[in-house]
Amino acid sequence: MATHSVKLPDVGEGVTQAELVEWHVKVGDVIREDDLLAAVMTDKATVEIPSLYSGTVVELGGQIGEVIPVGANLVLIETTQATGEGETPPASTEAPAARTRSGKADTPVVSSPPAPAPRINVPPPSAVRSPTQIGAPRNEGTATLASPAVRARAREGGLDLRQVIGSGPAGRITQADLDLVFATPPGKKVVHQGSSMRAVRTGAQEIKVVGMRRKIAERMALANSRIPHITVIEEIDVTALEDLREKLNAARGEKSKLTVLPFVTAALSQAFIDHPEMNAHYEDDAGVVIRHEAVHLGIATMTDAGLAVPVLRHAEAIGLFETAAEIARLSALTRASKANRSELSGSTFTITSLGPLGAIATTPIINHPEVAILGINKMAVRPMWDGSQFQPRKMMNISASFDHRVIDGWDAAVFVQKIKSLLETPALIFMGEGR
Repeated sequence: MATHSVKLPDVGEGVTQAELVEWHVKVGDVIREDDLLAAVMTDKATVEIPSLYSGTVVELGGQIGEVIPVGANLVLIETTQATGEGETPPASTEAPAARTRSGKADTPVVSSPPAPAPRINVPPPSAVRSPTQIGAPRNEGTATLASPAVRARAREGGLDLRQVIGSGPAGRITQADLDLVFATPPGKKVVHQGSSMRAVRTGAQEIKVVGMRRKIAERMALANSRIPHITVIEEIDVTALEDLREKLNAARGEKSKLTVLPFVTAALSQAFIDHPEMNAHYEDDAGVVIRHEAVHLGIATMTDAGLAVPVLRHAEAIGLFETAAEIARLSALTRASKANRSELSGSTFTITSLGPLGAIATTPIINHPEVAILGINKMAVRPMWDGSQFQPRKMMNISASFDHRVIDGWDAAVFVQKIKSLLETPALIFMGEGR
């Protein structure tokens, strides 16, 4: 027998560490080559690590939520086939000896019988949670993301996984989620109020902030602690823009359908010509503002795992329908957790929108190290006074936040008025393309 170490590989250029977000195996599991071992996250990309060996898992290299460096032991696997004489194990995945925590001396890895699988405490059928204690069942046909080990444990406990809310990437159900469900007392206290009965809910669920949610929390804390925000809110008459959008969509053929976002990206590209200070990064540690000629727009996108920001590159050089197609492609990849690192980084300015659910106004938080962000709010028909009578007009508010360390309030207001004039008279967006 021989014990092999699967190390955390280099999962991306410049990446030195990654966060463990899910284990697909446990100590004692018998696995085959290419079986998934774990899922790790770096920045906003999740990577699943396969096994290089067949054998028995004897040790795991960390706990969920732990950040481990590239090259560290991820899993120890005991195989029945010993390394042949003169055979050299792969250097990138296996070490001939494991070091102690102090790193002073090499201690050979000693083969030993596989550690017994941890006992799973499965509650008796009478203690299985009722649907109202867990969550509303998912609709029939809706995919439930869970590893084979999680599914097996749920079956043994008589638990319908459709009723469990997953805390892993893309809503994946983890062993920790099952621990919380099985640890919750099944009974409920009931009090009588007149002729009615109301259940008193006393439970509390502890959800560890890991993976993408932790990345989002870190970036929001960074932006809020280092950037003094100023937000300018303005209402825009988009009646003419909506008329133009409707006509272009009617004649689009097989091209992607236009939403309001391609017009906003085109307006921003024009506005940056007169206001290059908005398409910039503020490297506050160095005290340097870097103004970018290329317009790389971050498009805030909601996913099952949280908010991600894919990047529309060179928005200044592509047309409306190309923009619509690229935004649709990036959004689909991001929601499916398939966007790569280059598609999720490098933005110079960010747009955020809540779509039809948008409010009258928002106060968006700047995507550090950018210096500004534009929020698109809900569109609605409102009565507007034209000087002699009220007219129904399609109105939309925009909310723009600025880094007040490098953007003055006057400049912020002028920039917002520029966006307003372009969106209210969309012909101006295209008349300025040739200058």
